[in-house]
Amino acid sequence: MTQTHSNILEMIDLSVEAGGQTLLSHLNLAIPEGEVHALLGQNGSGKTSLMMTIMGFSSYHVTGGQILFRGQEINALSVGERARLGIAIAQQRPPTVKGVTLRSVVRYALKNTSDPEARLAALAADAQVEPFLDRNINDGLSGGEIKRAELMQLLALSPSFAMMDEPDSGVDIEALSLVGSLISRLFSPDETRPARRKAGLIITHSGNILQHLHIDKAHIMYEGAIGCSGNPAIMLEQIGKCGYEECVRCMRTR
Repeated sequence: MTQTHSNILEMIDLSVEAGGQTLLSHLNLAIPEGEVHALLGQNGSGKTSLMMTIMGFSSYHVTGGQILFRGQEINALSVGERARLGIAIAQQRPPTVKGVTLRSVVRYALKNTSDPEARLAALAADAQVEPFLDRNINDGLSGGEIKRAELMQLLALSPSFAMMDEPDSGVDIEALSLVGSLISRLFSPDETRPARRKAGLIITHSGNILQHLHIDKAHIMYEGAIGCSGNPAIMLEQIGKCGYEECVRCMRTR
């Protein structure tokens, strides 16, 4: 009998360094199946480092602890191996990829689906990316256009666990609702059963995107670890009133 795990992703006493600098220190975090969590915190607190470590980017070296995905330790797995397990990421500033078009990437992701060309056209229309389907990936695109292109790729991949780094960064107010609806669709792909959700992790500094999403839990990072966790609405309200500086003062006095 296959053992089931209530948590899709767990970090246990995780420490990470890059370039000789400690970025994460004894971090613990668990995300259950079907839950979407938000990661908040000041710039430099370790949010992006955590996400890149989960994805397995080679610059980030695990010096202690474990990363478990559905109960399996993935510390030694490559980015490609983690992607095949169903983990995916949308970076805050993804690179321009010369010689590779958005259409070709999404077409490849959809190759095993029924009527992939129709599916590609529908996704492009929903994400409003038709004008740059045949451009090199991210070439000459605005911040908001890059976010929509990244989300189109995630929707095509339909991962079990999706991570997004600052999906509201560089997105104007009018486009934020579209980005929010695409993210909601990613986590709840079955419109007839919206509560049957996939899991994920979203980094946001401003919290603007969270107004357009249902988030199960929020965590504040502080000095490379999880400082506190709780109700997203309450935490965002307090941050809006007092700023992250008050959060830092609170965590330092624990």
